[in-house]
Amino acid sequence: MTDWPPAATAENMAGQSEWVLVCEHASCHMPAEYDRLGLAAGAERDHIGWDIGAAALTRAMARRLDSAAILANYSRLLIDLNRPLAAESSIPTRSEETDIPGNASLDEAERARRVELMFTPFHRTVADLLDRRRAEGRESRLLTVHSFTPVYRGQARPWHLGILAGASRGLAATFLNEVAAEAPALSLALDEPYRIAEDDDYAIPVHGDARGLDALLIEVRNDQLRSAAAVEEWAGRLCAALGRI
Repeated sequence: MTDWPPAATAENMAGQSEWVLVCEHASCHMPAEYDRLGLAAGAERDHIGWDIGAAALTRAMARRLDSAAILANYSRLLIDLNRPLAAESSIPTRSEETDIPGNASLDEAERARRVELMFTPFHRTVADLLDRRRAEGRESRLLTVHSFTPVYRGQARPWHLGILAGASRGLAATFLNEVAAEAPALSLALDEPYRIAEDDDYAIPVHGDARGLDALLIEVRNDQLRSAAAVEEWAGRLCAALGRI
């Protein structure tokens, strides 16, 4: 990866599946000039910097489904692509228990620079793909791929998978039931460990609900995605369930 890659990597854009996969937290990359935003070496590779395993899962699912996939190339610590620009967490000064010194007291010019270089082109890539598919008469359904930590602020999270939705809550419940049929021993939940909110989420409300598309967000606990074999197992499970809804 170059130090200043494009905001998005677009893969298999001619894929035949109705599902379009988006991974906003696919990368922990920060250009060298940011000096890791003042964090200790390696801290950006922890969950605060990206969704561990989410990029690999996105790619594995895209291969199985023959789906287009759009993945981010910058750390969410620079700017979070799944937050509205007005949200306090858009450019976080603190993530969970970690202060982000390099984001404290940013001037408007630096904020605008990150929007111009990272946020706007990423979401333009997503929007352009969905617009093109609609113009071609192709159906689209949006799936955004995330992972979450087993423990958050001292509280254990028992779920292996959460499925989140805004307007597509009925579809989310159906998907959850189909995954349960694939893996009845797993702990699954609707709207866990988070809920979709227009003032705190971007891709599902803007690219999905506002367009009238089926739109789901999946959250896999990241200790389930620590090996290539585990990623492939989850990809197979989720794609089998998607194929039935």
